[in-house]
Order: sequence, then C-alpha cells, then structure tokens
Amino acid sequence: MSTVLCVDDEPNILSALQRVLRGEVERVLTAGGGAEALALLEREPVDLVISDMRMPGMDGLQLLERLHAQRPDTERILLTGHADIDSAIGAVNRGAVFRYLQKPWQEPSLRGAVHDALERQALRREAERLQALTTRQNAELATLNAELEQRVQARTAELREAHERLQRQHLKSIRVFANLLELRGGTLAGHGRRVAELARELARRLGLDEEAATHVFVAALLHDLGLVGAGDRVLTLPLPRLTPEEQQRYRDHAAAGEQSLMGLEDLQPVLPLIRHHHERWDGQGFPDHLAGDAAPLGARILAVCDTFDELQNGHLVQPPLTREEARFMLQRGRGTQFDPAVLDAFIAMTEPRPVAPSAVRALRVDQLEGGMVLARDLFSGGGMLMLTTGHVLTPALIRRIAEFEQREKSRLVVHVQPAGVVA
Repeated sequence: MSTVLCVDDEPNILSALQRVLRGEVERVLTAGGGAEALALLEREPVDLVISDMRMPGMDGLQLLERLHAQRPDTERILLTGHADIDSAIGAVNRGAVFRYLQKPWQEPSLRGAVHDALERQALRREAERLQALTTRQNAELATLNAELEQRVQARTAELREAHERLQRQHLKSIRVFANLLELRGGTLAGHGRRVAELARELARRLGLDEEAATHVFVAALLHDLGLVGAGDRVLTLPLPRLTPEEQQRYRDHAAAGEQSLMGLEDLQPVLPLIRHHHERWDGQGFPDHLAGDAAPLGARILAVCDTFDELQNGHLVQPPLTREEARFMLQRGRGTQFDPAVLDAFIAMTEPRPVAPSAVRALRVDQLEGGMVLARDLFSGGGMLMLTTGHVLTPALIRRIAEFEQREKSRLVVHVQPAGVVA
C-alpha cells in the first residue's frame, strides 16, 4: 500500500493535491509545514513526500534535505513557483529530489511524476529485496557447501578406511590360505611366510611402490601353491634325490600355481610372478625359459628370496646351509641364475648388522593387554597360522586365545609391540 504525504501551508493547495491523487494512491496524508511533516513521519510510514518550496519556518528545500538524511528511502517531489526555479534545481542535488514541478501544475504531469516516483521506489525496494535474498541465499549456499564438503571428506575417509580394512582382510585371508599348504609340514612349514617378508623388503629396497611390493608379498605367500597335489617325497626330499618323474612334477608347480588362481580377479597382477619365479637370468629356468628382464621384476625378486630360504631349509641341498653359506652360494649364481642388480640389493639387505633395541616383547597370553599389536604372525603349537602381523589385540580376542591355549593344553608365546610402534 503506497502512502503520499503532501506538505503546504495553504489548505486549498492541500485539498487540490488530495483531489488529484485520489484514486492514484492508497493513502494521502497532509501537513501544514515542515515541523508538522517531520513529526508525522516519525509515526507513519510514507513512500513519497510532495512539498511546497515556500513555507514559513522550515521551507520545502530544508524539509527535503532533512528527509533525505533521515529517511533516504522516501521519494521526494518539490512544488515551486517560477521565481524559485534556481533553488529547485539546487534541491535536485542537495536534497536528492526526484522531480520538481512548477505551480500551477498540470494534473497529468503531477499524476505522472507521482506514478514515476512510486514506481522508482518499488523498483528500488525490489532490488534491495532481491539483493538481500541473494546475500542470504549465498550465505546459505556457502554453509551448505561447507557442510557438503565436510560430509564428502567424512564419507571419503570412511570409504578409504573401509577399503584399507578390506585390503587388510584380503591379505589375512591370503595368509591363512597359504598356511594350508604349510600344514603339509616338511620344508614347506613357514617357507612362504619367510620368503614373503624377505621379498617385500627387497621390493621396497629396489624402489617398487607399495602396491607393487604388496603384489610381490602375496605372490611369495602363494608361490608354491602348485605343490599342493605333489606327493610327500616332492615336498620332503631334496631335489637331487627325486626321480625324473618327481622332478618334472616339481618343475610343473609354478605353472600349476598360476592356473589354480586364474579365476580370482584380485590376484591377476600376482599370477605372472608365481608362474615365472623359477626363471633364470640366463634363460635356463622354467616353465618358459625367459632370459634377462623378460621375466617380471617381482618374479626375479622371488627367485632370489625363494632360493635363499630353500638353501637353509634343506629342500635344495643336504645338509642345510647356514645363513652366511646361503648368501655365499647365491653370489655364485650372479648373472647366470639371478638378476645381478636384484642379487646385489639382496646381499646388501641381508648383510649382518648389530641388532638395534626393539619395542617387540615376547609375552605369555596372561600378560597381553588390549591395544597391543602383533609384531609377528601367531602360530599354534601345530604350526597353524592363527593371527597375522599387525593384528590389534582386543580383550575379547585375548580371551579367545587363552581359551584356545587351555583347550589345546599348550603354551603360546606372543610377540607384540605397543600401538603405533613399528618393530
């Protein structure tokens, strides 16, 4: 609803203005002078003030200047005689008057000026409303964006944690799966686990990223899976004592291991390492007689680590070699059986060195506390893998281990480290 205030010291002028504006605006208020107009403006919201120029006390120009300072959103029209044209022009600037009209006015001109003033005010108020709405919506959008970013970050962290948890569980499953082969006993007991630890460390030393090093680790755990169907003689006797038929069965195990895992999508990067871990640098290995770097680097790493462990467990020679004897024997195969760069890195890695103080402690089950982390794989007395390195012990898990120990009438030694400590 638009309201117009007409200010003039002559009642007949006010009556004429009311008559002209009747039907053009919703409300027409009147005041006989500047002071009366300011007092009325304190009580009433007014959209437009039409003021005469010449009035006793406070003239129209002074009124409109004060109105501009106090209520700049109210539109202003000045009525002036011919003699006051120069003052009216100054009022346009000093009082920010929207328009001035000469007396006597033409009714169409007055109605048009009032219409234009009110339309200008409506447009300005709409612009202010839209600006305020835009500002508020921008603030709300910024808040929503911040909240969304936080939720995205939280969800990303949840997904990353879930992915890492799945990877850890996947690796634990592979460890348990590999342990089934080692239950056959003989030289295979613990062989895959030892080779896997050596191969992962060597892969990192050679600059492989963590994903590639993990592939080498998994391949090492499963590299002898093809021997599951071999007879006990193949698993227990040194290779030189096997019959030609048994030796061929042994030579087939790398390809057999690859074939047995071919249906598992997650293990596809690992299969070439399993197939080629018995290739030689000079091309005299099996199953494909690959020479030099034609065999994958991960397979060349496994070849060194696998031979190193088998020299010590009696599968290749009898009697078994010591660690230093095995290192010496490996060096004799540099450039023929083994990749020279891989072998050199392995020899440097296994150089005897003083044992640094470690955070690892060997504890009885009744000494375990929640939050401790396994520093080594935990095996039962019969050689079964129970828990893998890095597993965080909880009170419930400790109780289950104690129940297992009591049920099996065995005593376990558990190697642990505090949470967050790398042994």
